[in-house]
Amino acid sequence: MDEKRLLPNGGYPMHTFEDLKALYYTYITNPDDRKTIESAYEFAKAKHEGQTRKSGEPYIHHPIEVAYILASLQSGPATIASGLLHDVVEDTDATIEDIERLFGEDVAKIVDSLTKIQRMKLSRMTAADFEAEDHRKIFLGMARDVRVIIVKLADRLHNLRTLDSLSSERQKALAKETIEVFTPIAHRLGIYTMQSELEDLSLKYLEPEKYQAILSLVNEKYENRKHSLENLKKRIADILLEHKIPCRLESRVKSIYSIYRKMYQNGHNFDEIYDVLAIRVITQTVINCYEILGIIHSTYKPIPGRFKDYIAMPKPNLYQSLHTSIVSGDGSIFEVQIRTEEMDQVAESGVAAHWKYKEGGHYNAKEEQKEIEEQLHWFRDFVSLSGQQKGKSASEYMESLSNDIFGANVYVFTPLGKVIDLPTGATTLDFAYKIHTKVGDQAVGAVVNGSLVPLNTVLKTGDVCEIRTSKTSSGPNDSWLEIAKTTSAKAHIRKALQKRDAEQVRQERIKAGKAQLLDAFKSAGFEEAEALKLVDSDKMRNEYHFQTLDDLFVLVAIKNPSAAAILDFLRIKKKTGFEFKKPSGKKEDDHNPVEISGGASGLAITLGKCCTPIPGDDIVGYITRGKGITIHRKSCPNVANEAKRLIDAKWKDNLGISTYPVDIEVYANDRPGLIADILQVFAAKGVGVSDLKAHLIASTMNDVVSLTVSVPNSKTLQDCFADLLGTKGIYSVGRVTH
Repeated sequence: MDEKRLLPNGGYPMHTFEDLKALYYTYITNPDDRKTIESAYEFAKAKHEGQTRKSGEPYIHHPIEVAYILASLQSGPATIASGLLHDVVEDTDATIEDIERLFGEDVAKIVDSLTKIQRMKLSRMTAADFEAEDHRKIFLGMARDVRVIIVKLADRLHNLRTLDSLSSERQKALAKETIEVFTPIAHRLGIYTMQSELEDLSLKYLEPEKYQAILSLVNEKYENRKHSLENLKKRIADILLEHKIPCRLESRVKSIYSIYRKMYQNGHNFDEIYDVLAIRVITQTVINCYEILGIIHSTYKPIPGRFKDYIAMPKPNLYQSLHTSIVSGDGSIFEVQIRTEEMDQVAESGVAAHWKYKEGGHYNAKEEQKEIEEQLHWFRDFVSLSGQQKGKSASEYMESLSNDIFGANVYVFTPLGKVIDLPTGATTLDFAYKIHTKVGDQAVGAVVNGSLVPLNTVLKTGDVCEIRTSKTSSGPNDSWLEIAKTTSAKAHIRKALQKRDAEQVRQERIKAGKAQLLDAFKSAGFEEAEALKLVDSDKMRNEYHFQTLDDLFVLVAIKNPSAAAILDFLRIKKKTGFEFKKPSGKKEDDHNPVEISGGASGLAITLGKCCTPIPGDDIVGYITRGKGITIHRKSCPNVANEAKRLIDAKWKDNLGISTYPVDIEVYANDRPGLIADILQVFAAKGVGVSDLKAHLIASTMNDVVSLTVSVPNSKTLQDCFADLLGTKGIYSVGRVTH
């Protein structure tokens, strides 16, 4: 075996193929599989002959290191072979056809996906577009076969280990891309060993001063507490031995990047981070885990609020463990992690440990991919998102992926116990669309942990959420785009709004086109029934290519054809003796929504500001002195004793689309988010709100919220009142009379 050498940049060993061979021989025993890997090495070595890396060593060392990282995860022979071959098509004269002929379809597909990612660098596009498209290639390849991203992660890890030979600008660019793209997916796949090293190495180049400062703090803390840590480990081991619970104990130091994130992104001081040093207790069974937890809590004082049960509720990357923080005998605080051997393997290597290569004839790459989709529930969403690429730009895809998949760290349950992943800040509306598009479109509210809540309620991990739907729901409106936080929910809402807008435009065109056509026929002496009979014919359909009369009216509205052109085509002549007369009489005041009886047509009519009447209310006119007629609700106390000056009034039948101001008051128990929930009710109905004022009655801790809303009629207002009374804490709603 060749002697190992250390790279001059910091101590990473440079492995030989013999080192790699010794590693994969420990779990790959099939001679054909071993031969495949050896042949891949010989092929890569021959093709890369004469090529060197920026650091000067022969290029073949890079694929050997990539393959060694993969073998450390106990990857299968096809994956290791792909690691050895991942650059040959890109950097040599080898072709994918060569790879498939020599190493089979499985290896060829992985290498092909990796090659397509690399070849993005040859395309011509803007820097931002290239970056997004490059990343999309990575994740679309992963959606087809998870082994693609595992090889890519190994490739990136070795590149980061050997960054010192590159320029400072290139170092930072690769480190930034690693943090933004590669570490999130390593985290979601649960490959902690890769994730933590990728993060720490990236931070070393992006924030070298902060990296070194945190490293010094960690080393100092470890040296100061090393004795205390070892004593605690010995004490716990002795106690568990007395209880005859099988276990082994390890120490763990938190990664530099994790500490950096807590200090500089979450605003904690270093001394406030209790889990810098941790003891890991690894046992045999789940029952043992809970037994050990009970013994530790009965022996040492636990820190309140620091216990987390990831066994009962695993993370989406399958991580399971019990976490608690305790005060040791000398007053030091340590985190204790308790897990089984299997949990420990998954915690370190994630998906790579759970589906590590097993000898035998039952291995199937497609079955493995299917199993991953079933076990990692977020992965199914990822595959679905990656399959919905038609019409999407690379930047849109990456935005969706970053927000909806990588940013999903809130875990909410359905009533049946299914876990739904959502990003921080996601609402019950996002949850509804995650269940199904139809559920989202028909959502009217939600029940969270047994309480009825509005659609803008922000969810948190552990919530149990059930969506309330209604077939008569008015569906999405513009305000929903503000409520929804996930890209997928926003996309569904926009699609629904576009469909609704298109239908509304069509209905308006149908109405306008029909009126134009009937007016043209009426000017020639034809009544509506005659006109419709003339245009509803095969002759007309063949000429203007419409299926229904509504389709024809739309064409007329856009003047294709015009009403006059249709009369010419049908050779319509004005009936003999018919004379068209324009309607006579004074033009009705279209801006006045009220009709007054008793010959008061010449008087000015205004709506009373004291009781704010709206269409649907029972109304009456009040004859003022010199100011015309004011319209009041019949229940208005201001006109209750003015019988002699009242006049009958009613709302016109065709008011068109108008809104009217109404003053209301809402009474509720004081709580956070009340105003937002009230506004959401009106937004869901498309009702505008102005002049909002809130007052707290300190003696009873009740709120009085006064506001003016603009509604088209009393039915809409009553619907809003009903929804308000169904909102948490609100116990009374009513209109105000001044």
